[in-house]
Amino acid sequence: MQPLRALQWLLAIGCFVLLLTACSFAHHTVGPARPVTSLRLGTRSWSYRAPFSLIAAAWSPDGKYLALGEDDGTVQVRDAVTGGIDFRVHGHMNRVWAIAWSPDGKRLASASWDRTVQVWDAATGGRLLTYGGHTDLVLAVAWSPDGKRIASSSSDNTVQVWDAISGKLVYTYRGNSDTVSAVAWSPDGKRIASGCFDHTVQVWDATTGQHTLTYRGQSSYVWAVAWSPDSKRIASGSTDGTVQVWDAATGKQVLTYRGHTNGVQVVAWSPDGQRIASGSWDATVQIWDATSGRPVFTYRGHANIVTAVTWSQDGKRIASVGDDVQIWQAS
Repeated sequence: MQPLRALQWLLAIGCFVLLLTACSFAHHTVGPARPVTSLRLGTRSWSYRAPFSLIAAAWSPDGKYLALGEDDGTVQVRDAVTGGIDFRVHGHMNRVWAIAWSPDGKRLASASWDRTVQVWDAATGGRLLTYGGHTDLVLAVAWSPDGKRIASSSSDNTVQVWDAISGKLVYTYRGNSDTVSAVAWSPDGKRIASGCFDHTVQVWDATTGQHTLTYRGQSSYVWAVAWSPDSKRIASGSTDGTVQVWDAATGKQVLTYRGHTNGVQVVAWSPDGQRIASGSWDATVQIWDATSGRPVFTYRGHANIVTAVTWSQDGKRIASVGDDVQIWQAS
């Protein structure tokens, strides 16, 4: 990085590193699992604290497993009901910042500060592919809906789209002018959106890489980008403390959610598209109506910055990471 960009990056994530490092020697514990039926909103079913701080989480498409990324470079998969370990591999040389399941649930992609993306066999934990196209930290990863391609974003200011089997680069999107902290593939497979430290969200054609839209509604770093299930809207979260929902075709703002008291790190739509969950530096996860912005519930189980939020396939539970991972009732 150039000196100025390096300083901006360090300032942006400084509080992350301080909090994650402070908790990195916590005991390895799994909280008791409770039955997932007849639970009230916000009821925790189980929790897990790893030997090193957890950062990333993703629920498998079938709802049975939870993939986790750790500060020490470890990737692990656990049973989403009992919390039992399925496999655990130390696959990266630095922290795992993002993790994503292939649409068919057979593979995992993990993005790391070691500048690589690793692709894993989700059943065995075997490494299938290492992608090393980026020249700086890799911060986000997303699969195409057909599972044939992967998009990864980095502090090298690029989003790279590559073949999920061979690792061959398809194209590099260079429309961002600063660190690209988020990337998301539209559910219909037609477009990709990226969130950037230059306060914008870029949208482009997923096949050609041709730019179609720039959204400039946020007033600070954009950390999170998520498509609605119908591919018509995008939600973006920023260190300005807001989540903004806007039309993916026109860029017209639909609503702004201001429930958080600090920066927003992660945003996730419910599978039915009716609610949005946002995780923040204020240590809360807030669920709210995706149309009106009306608050539904605030989860306060974490003591640290919430770095990941993922819904179960049926929309009934959420797994959130705030140094540890907690699964709780979302409906």
